[in-house]
This record gives sequence, C-alpha cells and structure tokens, in this order.
Amino acid sequence: MSVTDAERSGAAAGPAPATLTPRLRLVLVLLLAAQFMLAVDFSILNVALPVIGEGLGFSLSHLQWIATSFALCAAGFTLLFGRVADLFGRRRLFLGGLVVLGVSSLVGGLAQNPEVLILARVFQGLATAAVTPAGLSLLTTSFPEGPLREKALGLNGALMSAGFTTGAILGGLLTDLLSWRWAFFINVPVVVAVLIVAPTVIKESRPDERPKLDLPGAVSVTLGLLAIVFGLTQAGEEGWGSPEALLPLAAGVVLLLVFYAVERKVSAPLVPLSVLGKRSVAWGNIAGLIAFLTETSLVFLLTLYLQKVLGFSPLAAGLSFGVLGVGTVVGGSVAPRVIGKIGSKQTLITGGILQTVATAALLGLGDDRSWMWLLLIGTFAGGVGNMLVIVGFMVTATSGLADHEQGLATGLATMTQQIGITMGTPIMSAIATGAMAGAGATAMLGGLKVAIAVNAAIVLLGTLTSALFLRGARSSAR
Repeated sequence: MSVTDAERSGAAAGPAPATLTPRLRLVLVLLLAAQFMLAVDFSILNVALPVIGEGLGFSLSHLQWIATSFALCAAGFTLLFGRVADLFGRRRLFLGGLVVLGVSSLVGGLAQNPEVLILARVFQGLATAAVTPAGLSLLTTSFPEGPLREKALGLNGALMSAGFTTGAILGGLLTDLLSWRWAFFINVPVVVAVLIVAPTVIKESRPDERPKLDLPGAVSVTLGLLAIVFGLTQAGEEGWGSPEALLPLAAGVVLLLVFYAVERKVSAPLVPLSVLGKRSVAWGNIAGLIAFLTETSLVFLLTLYLQKVLGFSPLAAGLSFGVLGVGTVVGGSVAPRVIGKIGSKQTLITGGILQTVATAALLGLGDDRSWMWLLLIGTFAGGVGNMLVIVGFMVTATSGLADHEQGLATGLATMTQQIGITMGTPIMSAIATGAMAGAGATAMLGGLKVAIAVNAAIVLLGTLTSALFLRGARSSAR
C-alpha cells in the first residue's frame, strides 16, 4: 500500500509540525550521523595513503586509485540512485546502501592486497551514491518546507563540511595511534547503530504508481558522469592537455548530450527537463558547485602551503584546519536564521561575499609561521561564508518541488557536491603548478597565491550568478 505526499513528508493530513517532535529529533540524529560518516569517508584516507601503499604493496602510480575509485562511483551513480530512491523507496535504498557501506568497510579494513582494497573502495563509493541522496530526500520530506527544513539542512550542511575536515584529522590520528585499517573499521559500529534504530523511526516512501525507470537516460548519464570524473582525475595526474584527460572528458560531454536528447523524448525521463528548467534548481546547483569546488580545493592549496612552505607534518597540517571546521559549524548553525531573515538568495550572496573576501585575504600569507594568524582567521571566516552558501544552495535547489521529486532534487544536489569536490583539486593543482617559476618554497608560495587568487575570483563569479539569475524569496527560492 502506497503513501501520499503528506504522509511521505512525515505529516498526516493535518498541518505540518512547527517544532521538532521527539520522533523528528531522532530521525534528524540518525540521518545526520549517516551523512557525517559519508563526508568523513571522502577525506579520512588521504593522510594514510602512503602508509597503505607501503603496507599492501601499491605502486606509487596506482596509489591514486584508492581515492579515485571511490570518487568515480560516488559521483557517477548518485543521480541514478537519487531517482531510484524516488521510484522504489527512499528508506529501502538508504538502509540497503548502509548495509553495503558496512560490509565494504569491513572488507577494506581486512584487505591483504591492493585488488581487495580497491574493490572495497568501489563499493564504498556505490554505497555513498545511494545513501547520500536517499538520506537527503528523507530529510527534506520528513521536515516541511520552511524553518524546520532550513534548520535540518543547516545542521546537515555544517556536519558534512565539518566531516571533510574531521576526516583528515581522524585519518591522521587513527593511522598514527592504531592502524590505517581503523579508517575503514570506524564505519562499522556507526552503520550497525543506525540500522538498528532507523527502521523503527523513519517511514518508507514510494509513489502511488511506479513508472518505468528511464534505462537509456540512466546509462548515458551514469557513463557520462563517470567519464567526466575520470577525465578530471586524469587531468590532475597527467595534465589538462594530455590525451588521458581530454579523451574521457570529450566522451563524457558527448554522453551527457545524448542524455539530454533522450530526456526530451522519453515519457518518464530520469530527470524531467521541467525540473532542470526551474531557476531555483539550475542556478542553485551552480552556486553549490562553485561552493564545493572552491572550498575543498582551497584546503588542498593550504595543505601544500602548510607542508611544503611552512614545513608542517601531515598531522599538524590536518589539525590546523580545525578552525575551518569550527567556522563551518558556526555557519551551518546560523544559516537557517539568516535565511529566515533575508531569504535564501541574499544568504547565497552574503556568504559568497564573505568567502570571497576571506579567500582573497590569504594572498597576504608569507613564507614563515608568523603568518598562521592570517590563515586561521581567513579559514574561519571563509568556512562561515562557504557554509552560508552551501545551506542556501540546498534550500534553494530543493524548494518548490513536490515530495515525489525530492529524491531527484537531492540526487542533483549530491551530484553537484561530489562533482565540485572532484573538480576542485585537479583544477587548482594545475593552476598552481603552471604558475610556479622554479623550485623551492618561494616558487611554491608564488604558484599557490596565483591559484588562491583564481579561487577567490571563481567564488565571486558564483556570487554574481546568484545575484543576477535567482529570484528572491524570504525563506526559500521558488
């Protein structure tokens, strides 16, 4: 027996709840715990990669595949799984994805050779592609559009962004104190706890009529995204002009054009063009893409600055980003109130301006540790601004849509997030490397400053697009 849109959103036929009920609090805690864990997974192995390579016999050239295999699946399949969640049940996909994540994390922690570890990372990426949009759509349909949803998305955004920073710190601590294997094992108890409690408090949702899955659209968009992400990762390794990067990027563009042509003709498209045509969805996702691209790549640039210019250890460099993590938590906490007062469009603009100024201020960094105060202040302020943009993007990109389209909307938002994370580092790496005039710390600092300037310019560009193309609204974009 199916449920209606009102039931799927956690409300009965009466008015939507104005405050968090005990059940909604528990739903929020469970969904946020899962999303935080997934965010940690993106970065928890970065510090441990050299140790893993030595322990399992990875060659230096193949070490990147520990991260790349995860990113390919997490970004490539997220749109497909977001739609599958709409069609076949969000809770079902959420719980099933968690089971896959728990098993693959256990296998990864026990791996004795590179092949098993890479396979575990592939399934971790697939699980992330399933759980993230399903969890987000459960969040948006459990909380009615307005202040409650904005608060939930604010907390979700803060914890996800803090999760990227926490992953780097946690990965270093676990590797130093225990073993890199605990970077995998740590997922297992969290998954088990959520799986025990979630089925009793999170309601299932599925449409009254189950349409056919758009298989040609699903295949073309998934292969297209895989090719794009693979091309981006190859660009970071081989250079933007290399055939290894250009061929998959070109194939990805062609496949996405095929996807667009398919969506125009099929009766039940994977992504209805009417949804993509909404300003809130299109321009909201562009703002989100830029937010994730710039902040995650800035962390990469500042990691190089801390280690290659100032001589910090990997763990000390990771701990230095704790201030950034605090900034993201503060930004995520105040974002719902800011959106309630000035609207999501103005929040996107305010956050973008703050992030632009904070990033541009980092151009003043010098080549000794006396400049740490500027880095800490700049990353804190930039974290606040970036989180205002991220929460504003999530509210904007999921507003004004029916509940049965929330899996699609959150799938698009998740894809935007993961593509941004994947794109940022190779782009900024190529800019910094190309701008270096020679070797040594001084040349490194010069190249990094050029990349930081470009980073700030991209943030400003995203702010201008929000100002010019989004319609204003008091609490959400329509």
